[in-house]
Amino acid sequence: MRFPPPDSVWLDVPDRALAVGAHPDDIEFGAGATLARWAEAGCQVSFVVCTDGSKGTWDPHADTAALVATRQGEARTAARTLGATGDVIFLGRTDGELENDRAVRSELARAIRQIRPDVLLGHDPWKRYRLHPDHRAAGFLTCDALVAARDPHFFPEHDMVPHRPSALLLFEADEPNHAEPAEERHLMSRIAALESHRSQYESTMFITDREPPAPDTGTGTDTGTGGTDGTGAGHEPPPSVAAFRAEQRLALEMQGRWADTALAEAFRLLPTDR
Repeated sequence: MRFPPPDSVWLDVPDRALAVGAHPDDIEFGAGATLARWAEAGCQVSFVVCTDGSKGTWDPHADTAALVATRQGEARTAARTLGATGDVIFLGRTDGELENDRAVRSELARAIRQIRPDVLLGHDPWKRYRLHPDHRAAGFLTCDALVAARDPHFFPEHDMVPHRPSALLLFEADEPNHAEPAEERHLMSRIAALESHRSQYESTMFITDREPPAPDTGTGTDTGTGGTDGTGAGHEPPPSVAAFRAEQRLALEMQGRWADTALAEAFRLLPTDR
């Protein structure tokens, strides 16, 4: 990575964490290994998914209502795969049309006040050349909802105690300054969670083989893959699956080198009192 060394490595494992993603699967791409490690250590991890994922297909004739239901089920499965025990909340905005308006800020601020996370995670809205509008909107929404949730005169109709998370971690960071190291099993959990999003194999993960063997998450369960590279021992995955898993490993290795550790996920860590 081309950035200066991180200012910090390792947050204390929070009691509660809330991750906000624009679409089903964004949280896993942005912070899957970190959330898996925290959940393993006893953190209550919750998800908020902002849009319905209804445009997540290249099929012009797709039944989008069925796709929405499928993607919600995939998101719940992925959260469980990471070990999340908290809520999975769907804000239900139309994919590609997310707006950081008062109504959706109120919904997310309510979730923050209800869940009361120690750490809030979301997209970096200041990432340069970010093409997808939902990623930009979800990032600003997360920041703005944090401010609203912490300050008592925002949304008094909630009739809830305000809450300020101790830290804000932005994934897909344009200028990361913080790293969360991960172990092999957390990388495998990240991959397994991503592969729960079967509807996204072709359009997002470029997996053309519909039945990839599950990666070994290090839980002691025989998944038929074996080995520490997630590519299988005796059950080699098809080429497109192997390529996706290798891409995920390389991403965490590169971020790990930046943080002087084997594997890591990079974030922009922001204070929450400004």
